[in-house]
Amino acid sequence: MNLSSKIAYNTIIQLLGKVVSTILGLVSLAMMARYLGQAGFGSYTTVINYVSFFAIIADLGLTLVTVQMISLPNADETKILNNLFGLRLVSIVLFLGLAPIVAIFLPYSLYIKIGILIAAISFLFPALNQVLIGLFQKKLRMDKAVIAETLGRILLVAGIYLTIIFKQGLIGILWASVAAAAFNFLIAYLLATKFHFLKPNFDFKLWQEVIKKSWPLAVTIVLNLLYLKTDTLILSFIKSPGEVGLYGAAYRIIDVLTTLPFMFAGIILPILTSAWFEEKKDYFAAVLQKSFDLMAIFSIPITAGTLILARPLIILVAGNDFADSGLILKILIFTLEAIFLGCMFSHAVIAIGRQKKMIGSYIFVSVSSVILYLIFIPIFSYFGAAFVTIYSELAIALCSAYVVWRYTGFIPSFKIIAKTSAASIIMWLCLYFIPTNFYYSWFGLIIGGLIAIMVYFISLYGLKGVTKDDLKILLNKKL
Repeated sequence: MNLSSKIAYNTIIQLLGKVVSTILGLVSLAMMARYLGQAGFGSYTTVINYVSFFAIIADLGLTLVTVQMISLPNADETKILNNLFGLRLVSIVLFLGLAPIVAIFLPYSLYIKIGILIAAISFLFPALNQVLIGLFQKKLRMDKAVIAETLGRILLVAGIYLTIIFKQGLIGILWASVAAAAFNFLIAYLLATKFHFLKPNFDFKLWQEVIKKSWPLAVTIVLNLLYLKTDTLILSFIKSPGEVGLYGAAYRIIDVLTTLPFMFAGIILPILTSAWFEEKKDYFAAVLQKSFDLMAIFSIPITAGTLILARPLIILVAGNDFADSGLILKILIFTLEAIFLGCMFSHAVIAIGRQKKMIGSYIFVSVSSVILYLIFIPIFSYFGAAFVTIYSELAIALCSAYVVWRYTGFIPSFKIIAKTSAASIIMWLCLYFIPTNFYYSWFGLIIGGLIAIMVYFISLYGLKGVTKDDLKILLNKKL
């Protein structure tokens, strides 16, 4: 199987896996939201958002550095992976251990603080799993990661169901998350043994080399947190749990959707890295352009469709109590364009080893975003948070694109974006003229979604946004 075929295979497998995990994610969201209600789901959002601060900081940039280092020519995969595994274990235990300690001094209820302690345990396993994901990405065998994730999601849904049956509340849901995360990691670890038997190593000299490579990413990740997570934290401090719940329900949909670009970029990163270090600049540009086009092909119609289907989707998933989340989702969905398109540029920055050049941009965007959150959230609540989030994601995407242009000379072609936008408008008009009430049932929503997909891709093909040559790529032809 050639490189193009492997990329196509991994992309298709992950897309199928993400369809399944998205469905299971929506099922778990529906069960939690309906069971906990606005206030309870707001507490859940507060707990998860708070602990994720510490978990993301603990990443230290190791997830992306894993892929980068083992993709270099003559890399000692086993030694690198084992030491990254050890470093990851130490960092995650240290930082997650801080989460419940710091929470003691925050104005949260005892119930929330207990939830934070349990959630910290659940975040341990996904953090370790990221090293395995790096290995699967390098080997272009993300089907194994998909299997582990799917089985973990199934166990989570089962755990939430049992929590509801036995009326264990938020604490029961969090323990179900611990069990599901541990199971996901166990399956992924067992599947990874086909390539390497991973064990934590503590070669401090190699750790120093890893930290030298990762510290710019670690700094940008910390700064990234300031604009990604501050919105929910500020909401949790100054607004009611119900308002946090409404915002959290809409943001959860965005979180589900944004796994797609990072999934694909994770596959492309080792290819971009190899191409750049082997000085295959034309190939580097070709891969980046096709990746950019693919992100546009998926993100623009999702945004257009959400403008019609947001409210019925939220109501069908979370219930009538969360109807107001539909409007929040219509605003937040515009972050999707910046995330999808900017994701490829941010990974290209890593591929060319220019992470340090992004630090200034992250400082500016983080500081300005926090200031804007502090100004607009007290006045406009979750609407203010949503609009500032759009600003922050767009700003980082543009900064990443600038760094890539400056050091590679790459300027993306916008032909596909124009054709994708035209096809999305045709799709939107089709959805718009269907009576709104039609979408307020699962049958209507699914049929509406299928109609949208069919109209969009027929329109895109008619506009030559997708050609026969593009389809041949999926049939093992040259990239």
